[in-house]
Amino acid sequence: MWNEYYSPASLQKALEILAEEQGAARIVAGATDLLLELERGARKEIRALVDITRIAGLDEIRLDESDVIHLGPLVTHNHCAGSALLRDRAYPLMRAAWKVGAPQIRNRGTVAGNLITASPANDTISPLMALDARVTLASTRGERVIPLREFYTGVRKTVMQPDEMLVDIAFPAMKANQRGTFLKLGQRRAQAISVVNVAVILTMEGETIVDAAITLGAVAPTIIHAEEAEKFLAGKSPDDSVFEEAARLAMEASRPIDDIRGSAAYRREMVRVLTLRALKALRDGTEKDDTPPRPILLWGKAKESTSFSEDARHGEEDVIRTTINGKSYTFTGAHDKTLLQLIRDYAGLTGPKEGCGEGECGACTVYLDGKAVMSCLVPAPRAHGAEIVTIEGLANQERFQPVQEAFVHDGAVQCGYCTPGFIMSAAKLLEERPDPTKDEIRQAITGNLCRCTGYTKIVQAIEDASKKG
Repeated sequence: MWNEYYSPASLQKALEILAEEQGAARIVAGATDLLLELERGARKEIRALVDITRIAGLDEIRLDESDVIHLGPLVTHNHCAGSALLRDRAYPLMRAAWKVGAPQIRNRGTVAGNLITASPANDTISPLMALDARVTLASTRGERVIPLREFYTGVRKTVMQPDEMLVDIAFPAMKANQRGTFLKLGQRRAQAISVVNVAVILTMEGETIVDAAITLGAVAPTIIHAEEAEKFLAGKSPDDSVFEEAARLAMEASRPIDDIRGSAAYRREMVRVLTLRALKALRDGTEKDDTPPRPILLWGKAKESTSFSEDARHGEEDVIRTTINGKSYTFTGAHDKTLLQLIRDYAGLTGPKEGCGEGECGACTVYLDGKAVMSCLVPAPRAHGAEIVTIEGLANQERFQPVQEAFVHDGAVQCGYCTPGFIMSAAKLLEERPDPTKDEIRQAITGNLCRCTGYTKIVQAIEDASKKG
């Protein structure tokens, strides 16, 4: 899929590689979208990947002295979902990040990558647009700051140049008189691409709306503001009749198309419905009611990824040195494979399964540096210097025994193909939250698909295992 895989130890080195490759290299962090594009032949121009996940300090969420929030290029969706700062001062973004994929996807996928992929259905763009975010692009030629509203030129098109890297996302923290939320309509509750999404932020003075931001996703070639609705709300009281008209104006701003996920007419109506729901929730103070205060991340006691002090390169003749289940391995010829292929075909560990190859089913779940990930969406060279645990390694750990016994006792296994992934998610959940609620159990397994059991027995087994632990 690619010829060269670089793991630079510094940001400067990453930028130098981009400049040298002259458009044939691509920065990767999560790679959850890029790997699929490469496998499908949609990115034939890319011959080299530049993995920045080993550069220290790029995964920070911070508030500066000007009350501006900054996200580094390695901030993942789970970093955002678990951030108290974002929940308090940028709730629409926190909520949108929590709605992305499932825990294993959120542990890899970055907000920067979500912005750069530039799909109008991507969830974090709408709230960041409503928050008036800006991005900093860097290259060996220098830096430039672009307002997010000027970043997109069309479907999956941005102003980024081939030698540029997104190094910062910044936006004003919400003030005490501002409230905001994000609502998404998908074809299922998790692992779903938006049919429509809406971000709304209201600025209040007493009982009067003085400013409003309403952004719409998946209803135009890029994320758009519902400008007429925003203007209409200014100076109004938060009454039902006002909100109904604002929702209608938001619907009129949308320009959707018919596609496999929904008709244009359906999308337009859902823009109205979601906008109205969001406005009423903000008025009534209920916007956070269905968001867990501590979302399940499947991090457990995850350790920080090892930063490299020296640049690493992986081509056809270069080795990958890694630790799997506590045992050291050295591989060659796997530079252009996925982590799942490395584990199964090179290490001979067949516990992780390939059910979909697209990060949809969770059968390939493993722990990478302590975090649960979909190994089918991780490049194999990312294993270099990392610690990996598969279902085979979990079998030797105490936390595995209660989960295994409960799955057998409660009849949570039928064909068994998905079972390794479910047990990996369950064991990581119990490490993170020893006494989970049923809702937390369901959160933990949103990335795992079972075609046989109906999930009831699986939830029961995890609940019973927690009581034995």
